[in-house]
Amino acid sequence: MRPQVTIYGKPECCLCDDALKVLEAVRKRIPFDIEKRDISGNADLIERYGLSIPVIFVDGKLAFKHRIDKERLIALLKGQ
Repeated sequence: MRPQVTIYGKPECCLCDDALKVLEAVRKRIPFDIEKRDISGNADLIERYGLSIPVIFVDGKLAFKHRIDKERLIALLKGQ
């Protein structure tokens, strides 16, 4: 089963754009599914993640806030 990565962010967020670039680059090496969640217009998600975006979960577990460490992401995806 492929790992699931969920990214919480919003449009016009440069850190979110940077995180997506890292995710796409890593996905070329290790297949995984990406779910993009836009927090805009969702009061609960804005309250929970608004000051921390992008927030990235790997298989339901919080992995990163603000920036992604590419090597750590690879280790998480490999189950290390």
